Amino acid sequence: MSLDYNKSSLSACTSILIGKKATIDGSTIIGRNEDAMPSWPKHFIIHEHKDYTEDQQFVSKANDFKMDLPKTRYKCSATPEWTFKEGLFEEDGFNEFGVGMSATESAYSNQRVLGVDPLEKNGIGEEAMITVVLPYVKTAREGVERLGKIIEEYGTCETNGVLFSDKNEVWYFENGSGHYWVAQRIPDDSYAVVANQLAIQEIDFDDPDHFMFRNDLQEFVNDNNLNPNPKGFNFRNIFGTHDLSDEIYSTPRVWWGQQNFSGKTDESPESEDLSFIKKADRLLSVDDAQDYLASHYQKTEFDPLNPGKNNKRYRPISLAKTQESHVLQIRPDMEPEIACVQWLAMGVASQSIYVPFYMGITDTPEEYKIGELPYDSKSAYWTYKLAGVLLDGHYKEFGKDYQAKQKEINITLRDQLRDYDMQALSKDSEELPQFLTDASNKMAKTSLDAYKELIAQLITDSTDFSPLNFKTDMNL
Repeated sequence: MSLDYNKSSLSACTSILIGKKATIDGSTIIGRNEDAMPSWPKHFIIHEHKDYTEDQQFVSKANDFKMDLPKTRYKCSATPEWTFKEGLFEEDGFNEFGVGMSATESAYSNQRVLGVDPLEKNGIGEEAMITVVLPYVKTAREGVERLGKIIEEYGTCETNGVLFSDKNEVWYFENGSGHYWVAQRIPDDSYAVVANQLAIQEIDFDDPDHFMFRNDLQEFVNDNNLNPNPKGFNFRNIFGTHDLSDEIYSTPRVWWGQQNFSGKTDESPESEDLSFIKKADRLLSVDDAQDYLASHYQKTEFDPLNPGKNNKRYRPISLAKTQESHVLQIRPDMEPEIACVQWLAMGVASQSIYVPFYMGITDTPEEYKIGELPYDSKSAYWTYKLAGVLLDGHYKEFGKDYQAKQKEINITLRDQLRDYDMQALSKDSEELPQFLTDASNKMAKTSLDAYKELIAQLITDSTDFSPLNFKTDMNL
C-alpha cells in the first residue's frame, strides 16, 4: 500500500448526536464513523496533562497551517493515524473536563459561496482540529467558540461538520466557507443524523442558547446576495449543495436513521428536504447509536448484502472503508472519569465490537497503540479487520454465527462495565485512575480474545470452500 494519498480527499463519514432528554438513561451521546481507506490502521492513545514552560506551536504536516497553543494542555484521548506522513488526524476523544469531540463530518459548499469566501489552502483542516481544540476547552460551548475563532483567523481548507458534547449539551458545528461558520445545539429532547452534507437549517439569531455563529454572518450573506430565500436564513440552502451525489450518496443515510428512530414515513431516501433536528418515537440508548453506525439498510432492497438491482444504489453507513467508529457517551450523576465512556470499534463497525474505555484511564492497551502496513497480527485494528475479511467471502455461511458471537461479546462487555461502575464508585482519587485503566484493559482483552477465537473458527470453517474442492465418491 502506497503512502502517497490525500486523506482529506477520501474522508467520508456518518454522524449521530443525541440530547440528554432523548436518551434512555439521561446520557449525552455523539458518534461517528471515520471512513477513508479500507486498509489504513488507527491507534488509540492518551495525551497526558502537561504544563509547558515555553511557548507551544502546532505545525501541520498536511499543509502549511500553524498556530500558537496555550502552555497548558489538558489530558485527552485520541485515535490518530498509524503514520503522521499526511498529518495526525486524531479524530475523536474526551478531555479531562469531560468534553467530547469528534472531527470531522466532511461536507461540501456550493460554488456561489466559495466564489466569495474561498477555502484557505493552508487553513485548519480535519487533520488538526482535535489536536488544537480538545485539549484546551472546558465545555462543549467553549469548544465551539475556540474552533470558530480559529477558522475566522486562519481560515479552513475544507468544509466540515464537528461534534461536541459535555454532560449537559450537544453541539453540531459547521463551516460553510473559508471563514464563516455556525453551530446549533441539539435540543435536549431531540437527535440528529448527518451524512456528508451541510445539515443545519434555519438559524435563530436571537437564540444564543441554541445557536452560535460568526458575528457578521448575516451581513456577509446579505451583502453578497447569497440567500435564495430571504424570508428565512437556512444555512444548508445558502451554503450547501443540492445535486445528484447528495441524493445518492448522502441523504439516504439520513433517511435511514430517521426511519428507524422516528418511525416509517413516505419520505424518499433521496429527498433534499429531510429535517436536521428530529424527535425519536422512543428513548434512545447507546445501543441505538452503535446499531445505526453499524447499519447498511438491513431488511431492505438497498442492503448491499441482499441480491437485487438496488443493492448498490445507495452508499451504506457501515462500509469497508471505515477505519474506526466511535460513540462518546457521557452518563449522568457520576464523576467525569467514570461517566465518560469512549466506545471504540476498530475497523468496520458492522463487523467489529464497540469496546468501552473510561475517560479516567491513564494509558491504552498495547494492541491499540500498534499496527502499521502491512497486516500485523498483534494489532487491535488488524484483529478486527481480519475477522471481517474472513467473513466477507462467506456471509451466507458465516453471517448468523458471526452476529451471534458479536451479541455474546456485547452482553459480556455490558455486564463487565456495570460491575466496574459499581466498584469505581468506592475508589478514592488516588486509586481510581489505575482501577479504570485496568478495567478498560480487561474489557478490551475480553473482546480481543473472543475475536481471536472467532478468527480461528472462521479459518477452520473456510478450508472447505476452496474452488479446488471435490466431492469424493466414498465407494472408490
